[in-house]
Amino acid sequence: MSWVDIGVNLTASTLQQRADVVIADAIQASVTRQVIVGTSVAESKQALALADALPGCIATVGVHPHDAVNANADFISQLQDLAKHPLARAIGECGLDYNRNYSPPDVQRKVFAAQLELAVELQMPVYLHERDAIGDQLAILDRYIDALPAAIVHCFTGGTDALAAYKERDCYIGVTGWVCDERRGVALQAAVPEISRNRLLLETDAPYLMPRTIRPRPKSRTNVPANLPWVAEKVAELCELSLAELAAITTSNAQRVFGIWPHGELAP
Repeated sequence: MSWVDIGVNLTASTLQQRADVVIADAIQASVTRQVIVGTSVAESKQALALADALPGCIATVGVHPHDAVNANADFISQLQDLAKHPLARAIGECGLDYNRNYSPPDVQRKVFAAQLELAVELQMPVYLHERDAIGDQLAILDRYIDALPAAIVHCFTGGTDALAAYKERDCYIGVTGWVCDERRGVALQAAVPEISRNRLLLETDAPYLMPRTIRPRPKSRTNVPANLPWVAEKVAELCELSLAELAAITTSNAQRVFGIWPHGELAP
């Protein structure tokens, strides 16, 4: 039984300096495949370099809404070049984040739409981020969704209403350690059993969102992909699935949306 972590921020300073150990520990924990997330042009380059150097890794290339204000005028052509890399498997992380507004909303919307256009042009999946902006996010996404090969809702933390909107658009749904949080994760816990089985994905969003169910509690507050089985345990419980069934479902889904990993197809 093995797992796929579809959201690892391996370019983060807390992980990048020891990336080889982080990935080795993940593989030891049966998390044998990783998606390294690109959040700017520079970090997308780093993500691809890490994917090249480490076993079982692929990457996304994109501009996060926090970084939208810093995107150069030619960022789309730069992403287009990066997307030619065989380990680049999705455009993003892209979307809207009105919670902190590190980039002005109008800039976020333009940068998001441009990346959706690129994903359509290249016929690559889009890797989505959204926080406190679902109305605008869906309005923009709807202009492109029918022409996209797939859309992945990264780090979904919403409830049943938000899930219904994404299900209507046939999106893949990534579930993180948020589901293990007895304080903030109640709405997500209610929504998880409603996720279509053929669209369910698992992720850590490492180094963020440490699962609060880990026992004994780790001394470090830095989440790592080796902790994905704790997310899986909670999701399996909520979905009334065995861990083996969940591993087979989520592995199959990950391979369908991202393609075959460089070291070959995983057994279901």
